[in-house]
Amino acid sequence: MQGTRGRRRTTLAVALALIAGLGATVPAQADDPAHPFRNPNLPVEKRVDDLLSRLTLDEKISLLHQYEPAIPRLGIQSFRTGTEALHGVAWLGRTTVFPQAIGLASTWDPSLIRQVGSAVGDEARGFQQQRPAGWGLNLWAPVANLLRDPRWGRNEEGYSEDPYLTGSISTAYGTGLTGGDPNHLKTAPTIKHFLANNNEEHRDTTSSELRPRVLKEYDEQAFKPAIEADAATGVMSSYNLVNGRPNTVNPALNDPVRTWTSQDLLNVTDAYAPGNLVGSQKYYGTRTEADAAALKAGIDSFTDNDTDSGPTTAAIKSALSSGVLKESDVDTAARHVLSIRVRLGEFDPGGGKYGSIDASVIDSPAHRALARKAATEAAVLLKNDGALPLRKSGSAAVVGPLADTLYTDWYSGSLPYAVTPKDGIEAKLGASVAGSEGVDRIALKDTATGKYVTAGTGDAGAPLKETTENGAGAQFDVFDWGSGVVTLRSAANGKYVGYNWSNFVNDQTQPNGWYVQQQFKLERQDDGTYLLRYAGYETGESWWSNPVYLGPVDADGTLGLVAKDKAAHYAKDVVRSGVDEAVAAVKGKDTAVVVVGSMPAINGREAHDRTDMGLAPSQEALVEAVRKANPKTVVVVENSYPTTLGALQKEVPALLWTTHAGQETGNALADLLYGDANPAGRLTQTWYRSESDLPSILDYDIIKSNRTYLYYKGQPLYPFGYGLSYTTFRYGGLKRVLDGYEVTVTNTGRRAGDEVVQLYVHQRESRDKQPLKQLKAYERVSLKPGETKTVRLKLRDSDLAHWDVTRSKWVVETGTYDVMIGASSTDIRTRTSLKVRGETIPLRDLSGVTRAENFDDYSAVSLVDESKASGTAVSATADGAWLKFTDTRLGSGASTLTARLAGAAGTLEVRLGSPTGRLLGTAHVDGTSSPYTYATVTAALTGASGRADVYLVLSKGLRLSTFTLR
Repeated sequence: MQGTRGRRRTTLAVALALIAGLGATVPAQADDPAHPFRNPNLPVEKRVDDLLSRLTLDEKISLLHQYEPAIPRLGIQSFRTGTEALHGVAWLGRTTVFPQAIGLASTWDPSLIRQVGSAVGDEARGFQQQRPAGWGLNLWAPVANLLRDPRWGRNEEGYSEDPYLTGSISTAYGTGLTGGDPNHLKTAPTIKHFLANNNEEHRDTTSSELRPRVLKEYDEQAFKPAIEADAATGVMSSYNLVNGRPNTVNPALNDPVRTWTSQDLLNVTDAYAPGNLVGSQKYYGTRTEADAAALKAGIDSFTDNDTDSGPTTAAIKSALSSGVLKESDVDTAARHVLSIRVRLGEFDPGGGKYGSIDASVIDSPAHRALARKAATEAAVLLKNDGALPLRKSGSAAVVGPLADTLYTDWYSGSLPYAVTPKDGIEAKLGASVAGSEGVDRIALKDTATGKYVTAGTGDAGAPLKETTENGAGAQFDVFDWGSGVVTLRSAANGKYVGYNWSNFVNDQTQPNGWYVQQQFKLERQDDGTYLLRYAGYETGESWWSNPVYLGPVDADGTLGLVAKDKAAHYAKDVVRSGVDEAVAAVKGKDTAVVVVGSMPAINGREAHDRTDMGLAPSQEALVEAVRKANPKTVVVVENSYPTTLGALQKEVPALLWTTHAGQETGNALADLLYGDANPAGRLTQTWYRSESDLPSILDYDIIKSNRTYLYYKGQPLYPFGYGLSYTTFRYGGLKRVLDGYEVTVTNTGRRAGDEVVQLYVHQRESRDKQPLKQLKAYERVSLKPGETKTVRLKLRDSDLAHWDVTRSKWVVETGTYDVMIGASSTDIRTRTSLKVRGETIPLRDLSGVTRAENFDDYSAVSLVDESKASGTAVSATADGAWLKFTDTRLGSGASTLTARLAGAAGTLEVRLGSPTGRLLGTAHVDGTSSPYTYATVTAALTGASGRADVYLVLSKGLRLSTFTLR
């Protein structure tokens, strides 16, 4: 215990430091509070200045890798960026698991999401007391990538196809994580994955092409709100390229991202992404060039080579010694890192404002209750022909492959407990209910030997062999997940069969892992036998060269991988019919509840997109059989993406959708099915009728390809914002108020319920193609039977702006705007018009330097990197490629075309009215030495006058950066 004299000396030292500011040089031990960076009363920037000034260059460089080492001479502990916290703290042990991100967004309840974020932040703090492997207060959440395409494998991680909804939910979650005080952070959330990352197939080499309007109006708007609100402390760059440039070196990481806030941001790379720059992307020749470019582009922390920081620090030092980087570049990044660490309270007495949070918060009773509330609010009632809510006095059966299990996803924490749908209904009714998973139990007999595929009977399982046994050890439950993929669960020990790189063993509680090795296909042959094919995720990798079929590989019958011509042919004996068992369970019951859906590790996830959005065929067949046996069938669809439900949607009387909703899934479903809670979740994505309604997953131009509810002109299965209730709501008329609109909403039913009031706008006339309607405000409001509330929704004229490509600025056009309020994007209950006095976009003026990317329309072109450092150019992918510049004023006559061109030899034509319209002139280029070496070419123009649409027609291989018609 420190004596009085010691306390006085320390107090005097602190006082001197405060008086002298950063000039204080009071002798002190490494962790003595006399160092100004340890003084919580000083501004953050002064504390960072002090600490930065005390670090050597090598120490500063050491801060630029994910694993930052301790600096003992200053009493600084090690620090790590990156704890996963998408819907709960992940990978650190048992912790509260909330609904998947898309489920959280489906609540349309920012206040609830902020509470969830706060709980997750608390639990992250709780883990810090023990600092387990993988620990860190820099959290990698939320995910703001827009759910533009429901086939995206990571659909479960995002919030919505709409940027406004995504922005509001991510801001709420991030605010909860930070604690709401930007100078005293509970945790430091990193929003990911910047930018336009919405496909997994070849995600490190595909380029997301974003024309300026899509970039500004759509993709950036999903990230900006959380940064602007200080609800995120940085962004993670994504693996993909944007307009030909890897996002790891995207200059937008600095501008505009850092312009959205006055706070320092800590930007990180995705895992191993820096290595891709010289690897799969081949963008730079050396790590020195690559890491230097990333640092200059706005990356502060390199997530690469796992715990080995050596390659990163070596590259940075090499860049410094060769003059590619300056020490000031390192200082800038180090400052961003230290700012976050200071604000986290690391250098404050006791860990600062949140330092006392301990492990008692993890899976606390309050968090369990919050998880149940979130799971309840997240569910969406899709259809109800009077079947719901159910009567508690009635009998029920709960069947289906997800009826009595809960699955977790890649970014889930470990469930502290699991309430399955069957568990929840039994607890609700206070009695056991009949049940069945509805899956076949089979035996596989080698037709050549008469032996059966046999698994181990112990808890740890054993390698599969062919033996003469035909009991439980030779029986497997077959779960169909669609696309021909099944999982095999051993009847002997209830464990799933998986590959461990050597053998096939029944030892897994559920399919899991980066390579999901529990996947198989039963391929029927012409003679009625089956080949057993291994279909683990790694078999789709380019490096996989092993055979994929199973057969005996040694004398004792152990199964291994063999070539197709050596594969065993099996007879599939159905020991027990899943459909028959389910039908028997539901017959005579007052209600049949069928729970179907996805397995999160199989039906699309990181690195794997979906090829279809339907239910597995056997699941559809199960629902149909149960419905025929018991017309009072209620279907729960439990997955994390829009589903093409086909005939199912028409035939069953009630449909309820939920994402994989965590530990309280069963209680939440029971509350909803039996009316103790009223469904009020709303869809955050368009549910399409078929995959044929969608263009290529690589098409990012939502404006041209009419994607998402903003531009989709077809008839969806369920529209954006849709969801039913057990009660009804009446909307009054709109009233304009100073900052928006007011509308009264009345609960006209007999049950209390929540309505999600949604405000959309549509611009009637515009120079540019506008969304059919666009969400601008919403509020979830609770109403008792007969109760009326006035809902105020903000809408300012500035909210009506769109990106004007003619002047590269935001513009609100003069005109009439429809203001629509209702219960979904298609269920509009009241509307009005709003006349706005804004601007009239002037005619195009091409007499100044015009960037080619600022076209109005196009054909057969790609957006590419103008240089490796910055800029976007347009590349022709075929002869006759064209760019349209609408409504151009040519005046009394433009006589000269000047253009910057690179790439192959070819021509650039100027035409009027159409790509084949009147030719004004042709520029020729002989080709340049590289795609980044531009030649300035000119051509004489004739007949270029008046007002017209100008078309630039390019030959294949040309890159156009800028041009002028003068």
